[in-house]
Amino acid sequence: MASLIGKCFGREALHLLRNHLNTVKPQVRCLNLQEYQSKMLMAENGINVQRFQVASSPGDALEISEKLNVDEYVIKAQILAGGRGKGTFSNGFQGGVHLTKDKRKVNEFVDKMLGQTLVTKQTPKDGVKVSKVMVAEALDIERETYFAILMDRKYNGPVMVGSPEGGMDIEEVAEKRPEAIFTDPIDILTGVTHEQALKMASNLGFVGDKQKEAAAQILNLYKLFVKVDATQVEINPFGETDTGRVVCFDAKINFDDNAAFRQTEVFAMDDMAESDPREVEAAKSNLNYIGLDGNIACLVNGAGLAMATMDIIKLHGGSPANFLDVGGNVTEKQVYDAFKLLTADKQVKAILVNIFGGIVNCATIANGITNACKSINLTLPLIVRLEGTNVEEAKQILKDSNLPILSAANLDDAAKKAVSCLS
Repeated sequence: MASLIGKCFGREALHLLRNHLNTVKPQVRCLNLQEYQSKMLMAENGINVQRFQVASSPGDALEISEKLNVDEYVIKAQILAGGRGKGTFSNGFQGGVHLTKDKRKVNEFVDKMLGQTLVTKQTPKDGVKVSKVMVAEALDIERETYFAILMDRKYNGPVMVGSPEGGMDIEEVAEKRPEAIFTDPIDILTGVTHEQALKMASNLGFVGDKQKEAAAQILNLYKLFVKVDATQVEINPFGETDTGRVVCFDAKINFDDNAAFRQTEVFAMDDMAESDPREVEAAKSNLNYIGLDGNIACLVNGAGLAMATMDIIKLHGGSPANFLDVGGNVTEKQVYDAFKLLTADKQVKAILVNIFGGIVNCATIANGITNACKSINLTLPLIVRLEGTNVEEAKQILKDSNLPILSAANLDDAAKKAVSCLS
């Protein structure tokens, strides 16, 4: 659903970058919750989900199965990647999702999942370690639909997206059967109306009392979307059981990291266990960073300029090692932290700094560069292109430092020099 994501600013440009380059692993937004965390939020806000508990040890599983005491259990490894059901664990165990009616089997399945690495089509090639397993009530799904609320740049606001064909890859449905996808923009001032909710429920194939119940769930999902500053609430499948219940069986909620200051409880749920350690360190310094697979490190101000810088490096036969946007209010300390981050990457063989100083003071960048180079005893080739505010002062600072810095006249010159350093 990348084409439906709203306009990107700041760290949101990182999501654009993930699509811009094929050399990085999939990632969306800054904060993604595990399935069980999303279901906790939903249950607290009047949304129908299965009864469940979370196991962190095999001993937990035995206690949980006794407490739930249901006819059938579904055991699901908790990682931030799809395709779990067809995944493979490092111990050879197949499948991150299992069903059983035997309480004793619950403990056995959990034991084979916890502490193991799970590899799916959506994980990095080395997989993701499983530290939690959700044990839930298994319900017989009579019919599966798809429902989501997300920010859409086309409508400059939230939009509902639904399909009667749920439980599968919604992108595939959109490509092969676009007539099965229903969209309805939401007025951000009035929210989802009762009529809109009923119409969407009807489009999804709910009838009678189940249509009313589905509409009520849609209204509650939108309230949650607004309450937690979500960028996407996706339910797949949004289904009905053989007993007539309307239930959100699988949930994915993404959040606007710009709202972290007022969603402290939600953001505290992120344990960073599946995040790139370099991105975690960068976030501590308010730097927008993504690690890539190349060997020319980039330090740039502005997401657009950063992507252009990487493009020109590629054009001249090089390969960028990262995306790093220091932002418009960068300080000398942040420049220092950025250099520490870049030089800690063992695959980096050269560093290219590309600054176009509008808001950014080039002198601040220059002081940060010289202090960083001296403090960390930089031995890598460093190419610097500065232009804009206080650029002459900045160039003098670099010259007076007597550091082996290669100055570049423009971006093209900088990229050529960075690539030539490697040969």
